[in-house]
Amino acid sequence: MPALLIIAIIVGVVFLILGGVVATLKFLLWIGIVLVILAVIGWLLRSIRGRKA
Repeated sequence: MPALLIIAIIVGVVFLILGGVVATLKFLLWIGIVLVILAVIGWLLRSIRGRKA
């Protein structure tokens, strides 16, 4: 899995946690959800296509 997708997943999870804990920063919850969904979609596309060296 490319480093960019790993970073996107980590950032997304951090935003999800922050969004759930801090009520005033609820928009981070949605940003986290979007980042995690995009990272999972990217990972799935990469897995389906397979690695092309």
